[in-house]
Amino acid sequence: MNELIKINPADSVAVALRALKAGEKIPVSGADISLEVLEDIPMGHKVALKEIKSGEPIIKYGFPIGAATSEILKGHHVHTNNVRTLLSGAHDYEYHPTHPKLENVAPEFFNGYVRFDGRVGIRNELWIIPTVGCVNDIAIEIEKAAKKFLGGSVENVRAFTHPYGCSQMADDQENTRKILANFATHPNAGGVLMLGLGCENSGIETIKPYMKDFDPERVKFLIAQDFNDEFEAAMKLINELVEKMKKDVRVPCETSKLIVGLKCGGSDGLSGITANPTIGYFSDMLVAQGGATILTEVPEMFGAETILMNRGKDEATYDKTVHLINDFKAYYASLGMPVYENPSPGNKAGGITTLEDKALGCTQKSGSAPVSDVLPYAGKVVTQGLNLLSAPGNDLVASTALAAAGAQVVLFSTGRGTPFGCPVPTVKISSNSDLASRKSNWIDFNAGTLVESGTLPEKGHELFDYVLSVANGAKTRNEINGFQGMAIFKTGATL
Repeated sequence: MNELIKINPADSVAVALRALKAGEKIPVSGADISLEVLEDIPMGHKVALKEIKSGEPIIKYGFPIGAATSEILKGHHVHTNNVRTLLSGAHDYEYHPTHPKLENVAPEFFNGYVRFDGRVGIRNELWIIPTVGCVNDIAIEIEKAAKKFLGGSVENVRAFTHPYGCSQMADDQENTRKILANFATHPNAGGVLMLGLGCENSGIETIKPYMKDFDPERVKFLIAQDFNDEFEAAMKLINELVEKMKKDVRVPCETSKLIVGLKCGGSDGLSGITANPTIGYFSDMLVAQGGATILTEVPEMFGAETILMNRGKDEATYDKTVHLINDFKAYYASLGMPVYENPSPGNKAGGITTLEDKALGCTQKSGSAPVSDVLPYAGKVVTQGLNLLSAPGNDLVASTALAAAGAQVVLFSTGRGTPFGCPVPTVKISSNSDLASRKSNWIDFNAGTLVESGTLPEKGHELFDYVLSVANGAKTRNEINGFQGMAIFKTGATL
């Protein structure tokens, strides 16, 4: 088993794959040397491979992740006590295309639900979507009552509550309308009841135009103030939806119909070595088969953004990526907030030192495919290949945005663990075997074994097969636990 790894030949640090004790002499995987560790090094943390002078860049993944704030001796711990970020505000960038190319391969197949517009769902669920937080409790009561219909082709009943839909302004109001419209037309929903109050800003008649084409036999609407007994009226509509859903069957579908969201949270020092590269390999496999993947959490691209920019399929895509990055920095600046208030305490405890360190590990999830499109927040995927999506790093907000963009499933890597799930199956991928063992009630797939045995292609194919099993109906831990929620991005004032 490897114990200390140098990720890139240019790196000035190596990463501990287990907790190391001062005085140990450890062979360095990726370098033909052994290194005496001069301090205790926690698992996932960095150790200097050479003397690093104050002000000198720290190199990891082949790129600077910050600069030394003091002299660091060979064998010493490299972390927040002796490293600072090199990042600053908005930049002027230049396009240096790398022209990545993946060879197309024949798609594989899964059994899914074909919708009226040709899109495919991997679930056939009944969703209750409130237009405003005022009717959340009614939506929950409808969900409880509709559970009696579970079975056969009716795979789940879920009310997606939220606090918005009224007292919002400008972009916040638009975001809510678009997100709710996207969920009302999501292919994983075989039936949708959109539940309004009747006096809210984002009422049913306001949201309908955002939905564009939808199947009126699959999406029903109810305004609670229009009925003496809104619960009775809602259950009548639920019955109509269930009768349609009972006739739905899974049929063979090409993997080119899959859209998969890519997200990480609670990362550690192994995330960029195991889980995220495994997701990246999966992404390349799916893109090669004609499918689509979506990378988001823009603030966690800061420091690795030029890699994504230069992978743009053309200069127009490059320009959109530049705006994606600089617009998010401008959003922080407009609120007087520091652009680089990251990583989180949990990230730092796991071995991530700066935002550059986090970003270079985070973007491993994108694999090596060209960037085919860049989407605004609440945008929907229209282009096959790797898409970038504007959303913050917050786990539930970003995962909700991925699902609203059309992802039927979200792959979520983690080194610390988290139980949550978004409105679609949320596959938790552990970066280390200890987490997978301790939190088997949260974790679906262990990528931590990659540092113990096997190769990245083997692990990537294993993940691809697992995702196909989920697409065929296998439940993820968040589904088994009943953990599915949504969160809409809020940027402005509340009236």
